[in-house]
Amino acid sequence: MQRGALLDAARALLSEGGTEALTFPALAERTGLARSSVYEYFRSRAAVVEELCAVDFPVWAAEVEVAMDSADTPQGKVEAYVRKQLELVGDRRHRAVVAISASELDDGAREKIRAAHGGLVAMIVEALAALGQSQPRLGAMLLQGVVDAAVRRIELGAAENPEEIADAAVTMALHGVDGAPS
Repeated sequence: MQRGALLDAARALLSEGGTEALTFPALAERTGLARSSVYEYFRSRAAVVEELCAVDFPVWAAEVEVAMDSADTPQGKVEAYVRKQLELVGDRRHRAVVAISASELDDGAREKIRAAHGGLVAMIVEALAALGQSQPRLGAMLLQGVVDAAVRRIELGAAENPEEIADAAVTMALHGVDGAPS
């Protein structure tokens, strides 16, 4: 029960203030635990992040997969892949994962984040192959780059609203820089 409360507090801290806000004193304050008690559950910030990734990334991926499964065409699957990830940016549970900066973490935490992203990217490979991509795995990684850029744009509070950013990301994913179907 305490572990869950600590993870909820970590999500809130990351969502509200990014990685700088995730400190053991802040976790203790949010949960009402003594700071030394936080160390009984997690040895470091990286350990908190690793557990968040282990818990939250599969949920994120499952939601993306459900959205993709509801699409009937490869193009629809690509659109669902992009839109669902961008829709999830506003969810506090998922914003925490997005807020994590891998450069501040130990190698184990960075590897878990990479593996989780790899699983997400793997979901779209088949749809890209069906669209005729000669290198669908590479295409999937590049597509995720478009999604990641759109996520950053939304997180920054860009001038465009999130729906406009999602529309532009879908257009880029499906039609490239021409911006229109060929």
